[in-house]
Amino acid sequence: MTTPQVVVHRDKELMAQAAAARLITKIVDAQAARGYASVVLTGGRNGNGLLAALAAAPARDAVDWSRLDLWWGDERFLPDGDPERNHTQARQALLDSVPVDPARVHAMPASDGPCGGDVEVAAEAYAAELAAAAGTDNRGLVPSFDVLLLGVGPDTHIASLFPELPAVRETERTVVGVRGAPKPPPTRVSLTLPAIRAAREVWLLAAGEDKAKAVAIALSGAGEIQAPAAGAYGRSRTLWLLDRPAATGLPRDLYPPASP
Repeated sequence: MTTPQVVVHRDKELMAQAAAARLITKIVDAQAARGYASVVLTGGRNGNGLLAALAAAPARDAVDWSRLDLWWGDERFLPDGDPERNHTQARQALLDSVPVDPARVHAMPASDGPCGGDVEVAAEAYAAELAAAAGTDNRGLVPSFDVLLLGVGPDTHIASLFPELPAVRETERTVVGVRGAPKPPPTRVSLTLPAIRAAREVWLLAAGEDKAKAVAIALSGAGEIQAPAAGAYGRSRTLWLLDRPAATGLPRDLYPPASP
């Protein structure tokens, strides 16, 4: 388990721009070292804000988009192209404007896809796709993602792992179907904590006063069943990227006073 690092930015716009710059650097470095990179995207206002900032960044052309694998941490189990799907929103924010290889964009199954309307079958199919892309490490279950992005909800949920629900308790499977989520829509597909923890780096994004309590709880040593964000960490780095309103519940000694 890596010790969380906290970076606080002045506002959500600067946070998104700085996170985009960090991500570009991480992708370029990974591609220089191995020839390719692998990133797990997140939805929500902060995840989409980061993607929009990435689309607008002059340095985005430093990325070789044809050698980037993109995955998702969770998805709303809705028909393909539904405006509420994370994949649809990511296309609008970034993917339609960069030369990604469609074969390397690994969207989670839609409710009208080959898996039909069975969310458990959809979860199993995505787990199989992850396993097929995995190398010899991680027991062959998931790839070694370079960066896995997560938004933090006001209730401390990450991906579609909500406090106290069965999905956050999963210790074996890498992907699960979620039913009865407290946030609509109730049916979703999500990576589990074991899959999240396989990433080299996990970055958690939170902006706004409505996230302050969740951030404080997750960084105070809370249990992952009650506060799923507390259980999200990377193998080499865990990075919390916040704006000042989201950091209001944290002691100042947790992050450098000079954070921009």
